[in-house]
Amino acid sequence: MASPIYQAIKQICDEKNIQPESVIETIEAALAAAYRKDFGTKNQNVKVEFNPETGDFRVFDIKTVVADELAAKYEEERKEREKRAKEGIPEERKEREERTEKEGVPAEDEEPKFNPKLNIGLAEAKTIKKDAVLDEVIKTELEVPGSFGRMAAQTAKQVIIQKLREAERDTMYNEFKGKEGEILQGIIQRWEGKLVLVDLGHVTALLPVEEQIEREKYNPGSRMKFFLKEVTMTTKGPQVIVSRAHPEILRKLFTFEIPEVANEIVKIKAIAREAGSRSKIAVSTDDPNIDPIGSCIGQRGTRIQTIINELGGEKIDIIEWSDDIKKLIMNALSPAKISSIETKDEDKSAVVQVKADQLSLAIGRGGQNVRLAAKLTGWKINIQGEEEEEMPSEIKEEKNEEGEKITAPENAEEENKKGKLGKADEASEKGGKE
Repeated sequence: MASPIYQAIKQICDEKNIQPESVIETIEAALAAAYRKDFGTKNQNVKVEFNPETGDFRVFDIKTVVADELAAKYEEERKEREKRAKEGIPEERKEREERTEKEGVPAEDEEPKFNPKLNIGLAEAKTIKKDAVLDEVIKTELEVPGSFGRMAAQTAKQVIIQKLREAERDTMYNEFKGKEGEILQGIIQRWEGKLVLVDLGHVTALLPVEEQIEREKYNPGSRMKFFLKEVTMTTKGPQVIVSRAHPEILRKLFTFEIPEVANEIVKIKAIAREAGSRSKIAVSTDDPNIDPIGSCIGQRGTRIQTIINELGGEKIDIIEWSDDIKKLIMNALSPAKISSIETKDEDKSAVVQVKADQLSLAIGRGGQNVRLAAKLTGWKINIQGEEEEEMPSEIKEEKNEEGEKITAPENAEEENKKGKLGKADEASEKGGKE
């Protein structure tokens, strides 16, 4: 049967979603801090080995073996520092650091220094272990007093809590950092001013104002799909930013809903989006037997309608991608019909001619259609309407039954009206006589 402490560790790991190794390391660090505080000495490098199965632990002083020359040099320097301190003379090291800082000259690389907390001389190490060699790690077991258990529990409590929080933060950060650019299912939690808090399971994400869709309702408790935009580590833990307005959410939704896009048979080449209003997506395929637009729309629009519903009714135009920029611009401005296109490669601009009845359709409401087309293609697009050529009335010609040309006079319309009126009068007179 597992020990109570092992069961507690397992429970913490399940609740906090952290690895057992992290919890054990936290307990060892807390026990070492407690021992160092109450029973340790200045030059001890205290490490604890904890056995979660039995609940027992051992305390060691860990040091690395170095040459005796370094230890002897350190001892000399220590005595010199004590002497200079008694005489009130500043240390040479401080003088060198102050001079370096003042002159801006970097200090030269110093040779390895002896640290009595981490190092032990070879001669002294051989008194502990006869066959000790340089760079070997010497572990000296320390005695654990009988009263250590109760005192350690009080001292280690805060250390364990702090370490567990840090481990939990690191685990959450690593988990969500690897999911940047993905779609996650979330539940609207609450509003804080204009900021929306979203529950993603192990962490509460933020939906800022600029990442929200205008006129979309975020009611607490409602489920939505969110684009994981950014994960950063702060002093309070990982901060997760999600988005509903990011253009890449369309790419991910198309990947989920359309098998041809998921299998990369149909490729999404470009996306232009005005969140909540309208989007344009350019698609292409290398398979001549597949219609890329039809694959995205689905039978009777079932596939595209699912995505539209997920985005709150946002209109989505799907166009076919082309490497020919003129054809691509023509497709991007659909459903407007284009008469002609002139492009300038040096500044990536295009002048598009459309008929007068297609001008408003090409520009779109508030310029939205041409604006999205420019984003999709990456080119500046200027729309110009064509002037309809009308034939002057004085040179309008018709042909009679014999094929002879008949030129309509300038006042032909007035004469036609008079003729019609004359026939009407004749008919009325006949009717009166009858």
